Amino acid sequence: MEVSLIFKIAAVGILVTILSQVLKHSGREEHAFLISLAGLILVLTWILPYIYELFVMIQDLFTL
Repeated sequence: MEVSLIFKIAAVGILVTILSQVLKHSGREEHAFLISLAGLILVLTWILPYIYELFVMIQDLFTL
């Protein structure tokens, strides 16, 4: 896993948090929820290959 990926995830988390708070205080809770959901999906698409690689490594380990 690269260090830049961790920084990207942290940046998305900070951005989503700020946008969600601004939207909640302006009375748009639905939009804040959609922003949070979009951030979660974005981060999951970034880390999904690493999770797949982990499961493949575990499968190879137990098939020895």
